[in-house]
Amino acid sequence: MATEHSPSPPPQPPVAQTPGPRAAQFQKLFGDALSHTLRTCSYSKFSSCFPTPAKYAPQTLTSIWQQITTKVEASAKKEFEDIMVERDVVAGLNELERLVAEAKSRRKNGVEVREPPHTLPPERLFLAHLAPYLLQTETELEGELKRLQSENEELLDGIQGQQEETEQLVGGLERFVADLERANEIMGNEVDGHGVKKEIADIEQDFRAAGREAKL
Repeated sequence: MATEHSPSPPPQPPVAQTPGPRAAQFQKLFGDALSHTLRTCSYSKFSSCFPTPAKYAPQTLTSIWQQITTKVEASAKKEFEDIMVERDVVAGLNELERLVAEAKSRRKNGVEVREPPHTLPPERLFLAHLAPYLLQTETELEGELKRLQSENEELLDGIQGQQEETEQLVGGLERFVADLERANEIMGNEVDGHGVKKEIADIEQDFRAAGREAKL
């Protein structure tokens, strides 16, 4: 009796690098979080920390604000893309999507199909064992994203705090200069007052002298 062998399945197509639903949603989550972070540092909030430059040099202040927000956005996107490429997140999430859809379909139809392991391609076996790690990686990336968002918000808060501190210093210097100017004005008035008093005293002496001469 001839031994029957399970037919070898055709090679599995490569996992598409185009983001599937999970990968697309993950990228959207990052984009939304980054946009929210940047919106917390709007120009109106930024310029309120620098009322004097906002009034007298609005174009320069706008340029500085744009440079800061652009740098924060570019840095966050680059770090996110580096992580995506380094861990091959798109391919992993696409394969996870396929495995989850396949499991749901089997559960819905009440069919449990077990393919002999020796008939599966090495890539399929590897990804099947990799699925728990991919789920863990997805959770870690979401946590890393939240951490980056928190750090960006703290950075923006620190920038705004430094701006407020600088504005307070500038205001203190302006008040100090105003006090000096008022002091100079007061000192000038006192000097002028002494001059007037001297002139009055001289006039009184002249009157007294004239009176004495008239008596003689």
